Amino acid sequence: MIQNLSGKRIVMTGATGFIGSHVGERFLEEGAEVYCLVRPQSQKTDCLPVHEHLHRIAAQMDEAVACVPQIGHADAFLHFAWRGVNRQEIDSPEVQKTNIDGSLRCLEAAKLLGCQVFMDAGSRVEYGITSDGTMEESMECHPVNEYGKAKLAFFEQAAKLCREMQMTYYHLRFFSVYGKGDHPWSIISTLTRELPEGKTVSLSACRHRWNFMDIADASRAVVELYRYSDSHPDECHAVNVASEDTRVLRDFVEEIHTLCGGRGNLEYGSFVQAKEGALSICPVNENIKKLTDGTWKEEVSFAEGIRRMLPQILA
Repeated sequence: MIQNLSGKRIVMTGATGFIGSHVGERFLEEGAEVYCLVRPQSQKTDCLPVHEHLHRIAAQMDEAVACVPQIGHADAFLHFAWRGVNRQEIDSPEVQKTNIDGSLRCLEAAKLLGCQVFMDAGSRVEYGITSDGTMEESMECHPVNEYGKAKLAFFEQAAKLCREMQMTYYHLRFFSVYGKGDHPWSIISTLTRELPEGKTVSLSACRHRWNFMDIADASRAVVELYRYSDSHPDECHAVNVASEDTRVLRDFVEEIHTLCGGRGNLEYGSFVQAKEGALSICPVNENIKKLTDGTWKEEVSFAEGIRRMLPQILA
């Protein structure tokens, strides 16, 4: 059964983040009422969509239960907040444990609000190192860093709790999402900013396989999963949110260089890798197709997504 989103009450954390802000905007465009829990000290409130049906609530994720009386009831809870994603804290067990605890409070709030659906942002790093880069939802995960371990630990706990509460649960494993509003240090942001200015960009050898998905498709995927969730009551799934376009990273880089008119220079092999090294990723996207009754298709090609990020003079 396909849901009409008009009038649906959606609660979100992480709505000031890159993915969360686009997801919130999508739901608002579909006619939903969106309640955003935003940290009182947040410096990113300007990232929130401006809309009469957006309701901002000053609260951290671990204060979600206290917000229940203010919201009243809701249809779905989308939990995208997560601290400690920088290099200094990504391997901190203490920081990542606070994320798990805060996330469990969000799930408790979802139950009290009467939500039928709970979704949260997982990550490709939960899979860890696979022999050929293949990352499929049904496979056993072996995360390397504390961030990945915490994301996986929450998924396992939340799936058990959601089954007990008879709540549909989708753990969204986002891969490399790009677009306007992305972190300025990401490879796509760096290339589309530096190359048009004629600068040299330092890169790894870029011989491993990679996968990029435009933010417009990634945010639409979340909405479509919710739209079809009535067809999958009480089910719990990890869902890869990734493109069907997996290639050697250098191929993507060269395409961006071409779209920039050949401006700037690419310096391969000069960038120092993170501790995991240059790992290939090759997502298998079966669950998103199954959970949208076979209707899911990407709409934005890599070339089109890059054009949207380039200065107007080039795009």
